[in-house]
Amino acid sequence: MAASSSVQVKHVHVITPADPPPPCLLPLSAIDSQLFLRFTIEYLLIYTPSSALDRSTISSSFRAALSQLLVFYFPLSGRVRERPDASGLDVVSRSQGVLFLEAVSDCYSAADFDRPPRSVAEWRRFLAFSVEDVLDGSPPLVVQLTWLKDGAAAVGVGFNHCICDGIGSAEFLNSFADLAAGRLRAASELKPAPVWDRHLLNPQPQFCHRRSSSPPPEFQRVPDRCRFMSRFTDEPLVPTAVTFGKTHLTRLKSLAHSTRRPGVAAFTAFEVLAAHIWRSWARSLKLPSNQTLKLLFSINVRKRIKPNLPAGYYGNAFVLGCAQATAGELAEKKLDHAASLVKKAKERVGDEHVRHVAESVRESRACPDSVGVLVLSQWSRLGLEKVDFGMGRPVHVGPVCSDRYCILLPVYNQTDAVKTMLAVPTSAVDKYESLVRNVAT
Repeated sequence: MAASSSVQVKHVHVITPADPPPPCLLPLSAIDSQLFLRFTIEYLLIYTPSSALDRSTISSSFRAALSQLLVFYFPLSGRVRERPDASGLDVVSRSQGVLFLEAVSDCYSAADFDRPPRSVAEWRRFLAFSVEDVLDGSPPLVVQLTWLKDGAAAVGVGFNHCICDGIGSAEFLNSFADLAAGRLRAASELKPAPVWDRHLLNPQPQFCHRRSSSPPPEFQRVPDRCRFMSRFTDEPLVPTAVTFGKTHLTRLKSLAHSTRRPGVAAFTAFEVLAAHIWRSWARSLKLPSNQTLKLLFSINVRKRIKPNLPAGYYGNAFVLGCAQATAGELAEKKLDHAASLVKKAKERVGDEHVRHVAESVRESRACPDSVGVLVLSQWSRLGLEKVDFGMGRPVHVGPVCSDRYCILLPVYNQTDAVKTMLAVPTSAVDKYESLVRNVAT
């Protein structure tokens, strides 16, 4: 079915802070201002139907909660712009407001989200206001409440990634839900309170010597030996969704540990799952054995830098871990090899590395290349599965649109399970799904 004809937006509201602060200009950090973060994080949460839900009451509670919360998260009601000297980004805060859309669908029910979307953009209309350029004056926050044909609700949310990261956006959503559901009486009760303090992730003078050093590995380009990006543009991408339960993850860890080299510490569930997905993806694409590949994944640095960032910091506080190997290595070597590369990438990230990244992106506008790259984002640990607007916890959490990056998602009522979503080229999808579902090799 075409989402454009099955979701109709009925009302559009501009929500401003209940108590607008004075106009101001807020600098974003060097980490916030990175070129590769200039897009919108788009969440889709599905809530099951209930006869106790009154649509008008729910909608009113959303609008009121947003207005209250924006008093403390007022930069989200501003607009992001580039500085005249192109040295970074600022938020122009004049309480311009965020968007809240109300919509209905006569075609979708909650059960339709048990499967992956049929195409990468099938669910696009569940966040109908799509921001193509986050610097074009669009609101940094858009929320859409859509009532489905069975009485269920879909909540689509878009955050300008330049202002907040996954952890920051999830903290906002949980506070938003607590206010809407009445569990929090006033936004002034937020604990921890939101913290701006973007200067904490700007380059520090003592790291100026970094300017002449090589960029961090995530920013280093690799040779393109196969017109790599054409694999994703010459044919349609097919969304996939595979769930790994506790038994599957335990089996993967046992498999990796069975061939682990002496002296290598035990692998985490994330390390073996990331390695398994990376290997399955690489093998399914049938790339030349000498094509260098990278797995890039976000690493939270709130407690990895000195001093630690304060609780409530909702800006971008992550850097990219970078595991690197050739397609031949991933195909020929066992799971433990790829898992070791992921582990080593995590271990490289400390205070000095974060400062190096900040210096690189500020001074040379360093940005990851797309050649050979699989990006993996871990939404399963953000707390999105707890976002309850008074309609219960979401039975589905995922992205609005599927893409060629992999997202790890929480699974309803299964705290130890992880669902993976990834769109792969049509010619590779059968091979990928066969490999990724087989946890015995």
